[in-house]
Amino acid sequence: MSSFPRSVVVAATDGMLHFELAMAYEVFGSAPDALPGPWYDVRVSGTHPVRVGRFRLEPDCGLDRLPDADTVIVPALADVDEDPPADLVAAVRAAHESGARVVSLCTGAFVLAAAGLLDGLRATTHWAHTEQLAARYPRVEVDPDVLYVDNGSVLTSAGKAAAMDLCLHLVRRDHGSAVANVVARRLVVPPHRAGGQAQFVTTPVPAQDDHPLAELLPWAMRRLDQPLTVEDLARQAKMSSRHLARHFHAVTGTTPLQWLLTQRIRRAQELLETTDDSVDTVASAAGMGTATTLRRHFQRTIGVPPDTYRRTFRA
Repeated sequence: MSSFPRSVVVAATDGMLHFELAMAYEVFGSAPDALPGPWYDVRVSGTHPVRVGRFRLEPDCGLDRLPDADTVIVPALADVDEDPPADLVAAVRAAHESGARVVSLCTGAFVLAAAGLLDGLRATTHWAHTEQLAARYPRVEVDPDVLYVDNGSVLTSAGKAAAMDLCLHLVRRDHGSAVANVVARRLVVPPHRAGGQAQFVTTPVPAQDDHPLAELLPWAMRRLDQPLTVEDLARQAKMSSRHLARHFHAVTGTTPLQWLLTQRIRRAQELLETTDDSVDTVASAAGMGTATTLRRHFQRTIGVPPDTYRRTFRA
C-alpha cells in the first residue's frame, strides 16, 4: 500500500496482562521478510515503568503520545473490578478525538467503554467478563459470542487467541490478505478466523488432526472452484447434513455454508492480490460462479468491490 496507518502505540499501565501486550508487539513490531514497502512504527507508552504480569516494562514514551498515533492498542486489564486508570482513559479518548483507530484486546474493552468510545456500538470482550461489561456500561451493545468486532475506527476483541485474530485482521485491512498470511505463517497461527465466529463451543474440540472434519476440510479447500453444496460435503464426510452441521459448529464455530463462503472470499482476495486474472476468472476460481456474485459477496464481506481491493493491495 502507498499509505496505511503506520504509527502504532501500545498503551501500558500497571495491572495489564503481558500476553495480549506481547502479542500486539510481536505482530506489529516485526516486519515480514521481503515486505514490499514500509511496516509499522511501534511504540509502547506509559506514564512510568509499569508492572505487566510478572514483568517490569519501561515504556518508550508517555501517554501524551497517544493522540499522535494512527492506531492505539489497549491490551487486557487483569482486574476489571477496578475502574481503569483515569489518565489512560483520558489519553485513549483524546486519541480517538484526534482521529486514531482505537483497538482493545480482551478486557481492554473496559478502558474504551470508560472513555465513552463504545456507546451505541457493538463490542465484545473475553466471554467471562461480557456480563460485567454490559452491566457497567449499559449503552454498549455487548456481544458475547464473537471473536472480535470491527466498527471502523473502534475495534474490540475477545480474549487471548481472539486478540491475535484481531491483530491479523488489522494487518489484513492495512496490507492485504497475502501479507497477513505471511505474518500468520511466521507466528504459526491460522491466517484467518472470521470475527463472527463463536468465542468458544461447549463440545470439547479434538486435537487438530483428530476430528470428524479432518479430511473433509482440506478436500473442500482443494475444490473451492467447484459448486459445492452442504449435501456434497455431507456425502464426502459420509454423514447426514444435520450431523455435518453439528460437527462444523463444534470444530469451526460456524455453519458449512458460511465456512465455504469465508474460504472463497479468502481465495478471491489472494487471487486479486497476486494475479492479473479478470474478476470473472477470479470469481470462477473462487467458486463464486460469476463476477456479479463475487462482487455482491465481496462488497458485503470486505466492504469494497473487488476492483478497488485489487488497486489497494496489489502486490
